Amino acid sequence: MTTEKPAQPRNVHKPLLFEIAWEVANKVGGIYTVLKSKAPVTCHEYGDRYTMIGPLSYKTAPLEVETLEPETPELRLTLESMKERGVKFLYGRWLIEGAPKVLLFDTGSVYHKLDEWKGDLWNVAGIPSPPNDHETNEAILFGYLVAWFLGEFVVHEQKSAVIAHFHEWLAGVGIALCRKRHIDVTTIFTTHATLLGRYLCAGSVDFYNNLRSFDVDHEAGKRGIYHRYCIERAATHCCDVFTTVSHITAYEAEHLLKRKPDGVLPNGLNVVKFSAMHEFQNLHAVSKERIHNFIRGHFYGHYDFDLENTLYFFTAGRYEYRNKGLDMFIESLQ
Repeated sequence: MTTEKPAQPRNVHKPLLFEIAWEVANKVGGIYTVLKSKAPVTCHEYGDRYTMIGPLSYKTAPLEVETLEPETPELRLTLESMKERGVKFLYGRWLIEGAPKVLLFDTGSVYHKLDEWKGDLWNVAGIPSPPNDHETNEAILFGYLVAWFLGEFVVHEQKSAVIAHFHEWLAGVGIALCRKRHIDVTTIFTTHATLLGRYLCAGSVDFYNNLRSFDVDHEAGKRGIYHRYCIERAATHCCDVFTTVSHITAYEAEHLLKRKPDGVLPNGLNVVKFSAMHEFQNLHAVSKERIHNFIRGHFYGHYDFDLENTLYFFTAGRYEYRNKGLDMFIESLQ
């Protein structure tokens, strides 16, 4: 759907914000924690003008989301129109701190449109898509549903400015479609780590010293991710505002995605402070005893040592030996 701009300028002082990511109420990666942790602050800032959009997982959504009826006529009309054309979705509140509103689309309900949409994506954006990449297929279905929703929504909502904030390449198809269809929304794209950068770092490549000299198309093609790289790069160049989460990722994006980010938005964790020092001390003691018990169970009888005179070092992140710094962690232990 292509939308015309309203006759009157939109109100930019109280914009509506849609935040779009594959990990909304869907715990499949670290961005789930980022979204969950920032939700209370964003809800405080935007109130009911904030809605998160993600894919509908029937396994987890019933446990994480309380169903609601759409509150505004603009949202109700948009969702009713999509429902009449076979789109299934869940609208409600995510049961986390801040209780943000969420709209989850069932990509399976439009799977019959996949070939049509893949052809359209090639025609309008020159983005290829192989037949057997399930993750890319899901990204295309999700992107078209998001663009469909935003295109219809801004036809009904003519007064307020609309911001759509997309995270990572899995949500990136929607940005390219918003640009190509002239949908009257302002788009933001945040990459948390570039796709090609992840693959290059996972291999034995002197990544940062060679960052300026990589033939990005060749490297992406060699690793079988050229089509995914095209989606990420299209999102990077079609968005109004491009951001990353660190200065080193900004440097990476400038050379691999060929656009210098407009800003760096560091991830922050919303850590609840203890109201009294003794609460922290008690929890520390309980946690340390649990760690002691774990060590006793795994090592005692083979290797005994004084637990009260032991230092513990931890690293966090999924097991990607180089990408998550486990190699540096092990090296530092010496």
